[in-house]
Amino acid sequence: MALGAWYRNFLGLGADENGLWRQEAGVTVFATFESETEYFGSRAQQTMLNFRVRDLDAMLAQLRAKGVDVAQATQDMEGVGRFGWVTDPEGNRVELWQPC
Repeated sequence: MALGAWYRNFLGLGADENGLWRQEAGVTVFATFESETEYFGSRAQQTMLNFRVRDLDAMLAQLRAKGVDVAQATQDMEGVGRFGWVTDPEGNRVELWQPC
């Protein structure tokens, strides 16, 4: 329950009592990576949630101000958008994506 509260309080995921939440209409990405990837931040992590945001810089600043573990680097991918990362209290890396 504490992890669910973290996602609700910091990322705004308002899931119902069954854990269901509705995202706004838009692109959903399913991307596969090689098993040896370092992209997730840890080899122990084999999947990563990716959430769309309207303003990546504002979201990362807001999360930093609240004491969330936010990666310093961001990434720009031409034709795709900008990416940033946070780590939840259980050590899972989460990607935030501002589509272009």
